[in-house]
Amino acid sequence: MKLEGKVALVTGSARGLGRAYALHLAKIGADVVINDIDLDAAKVYGEELSAPTVMDEVRALGRQSLGVVADVTQKDQVDGMVKQIVETFGHIDILVNNAGGALVPGPSLASQVPEADFRRMMDINLMGTIFSCQAVAPYMKEQRSGKIVTVGSQAGLRSQGSGGGTAYSVAKAAIQHYTRKLASELGPYNVNVNCIAPGWILSSRAIAGGRNSPEMRARLEGEIALKRLGMPEDCAKVVEFLVTDLSDYVTGQIIPICGGVCLF
Repeated sequence: MKLEGKVALVTGSARGLGRAYALHLAKIGADVVINDIDLDAAKVYGEELSAPTVMDEVRALGRQSLGVVADVTQKDQVDGMVKQIVETFGHIDILVNNAGGALVPGPSLASQVPEADFRRMMDINLMGTIFSCQAVAPYMKEQRSGKIVTVGSQAGLRSQGSGGGTAYSVAKAAIQHYTRKLASELGPYNVNVNCIAPGWILSSRAIAGGRNSPEMRARLEGEIALKRLGMPEDCAKVVEFLVTDLSDYVTGQIIPICGGVCLF
């Protein structure tokens, strides 16, 4: 129970990768706050839960849980959520900035991406991460301890050619550099800030989008050194490393979880 007595907030955790992180942290002792804009979001992609809600899944593991509906693109909602967490639990020790994704449909060529699409993608990914980090930072600085994990992407580490997917790639690259800047600021307060950069992971949303089809698997597996797509638990294990004492001397780092897509 490495995280016994710790309180973790995982944004965007009512389904998918966020849910995997939340349950993994609960299994190793953390009380976990589940945040999403829809706490029943798992139903959208047919993701089966072992209990009525993710909060109930956490409680079934013997940990406390709180569900908070909040949009991370709205600073006042994020500030209010973190204040509620501290009032409820007395402290906050871990933040996993999972909320985000390539959620704006349509073309995203570097020379053509519409302004509205670009701004929305930056809000969902970059600004949501910044607002969440800024909300927890004062509490972590005061207690002189904390672990923050941001979520970038292999898309923010390589261009993948053709100029497509620009808005998402640029937003994730910005998160990755924001991680370094925040780590340099919070290091003197004993707060570690690191970033994971997942590759081709079989999340429920990715599966619903066709990533698990034989044709897609064959194409993507050809890019991967380990020759298999990743599972949510592959990412959750790295999150465990970054929020426990195993990573006490690691900060400001971008860790690809991609099976060897990004080999540099």
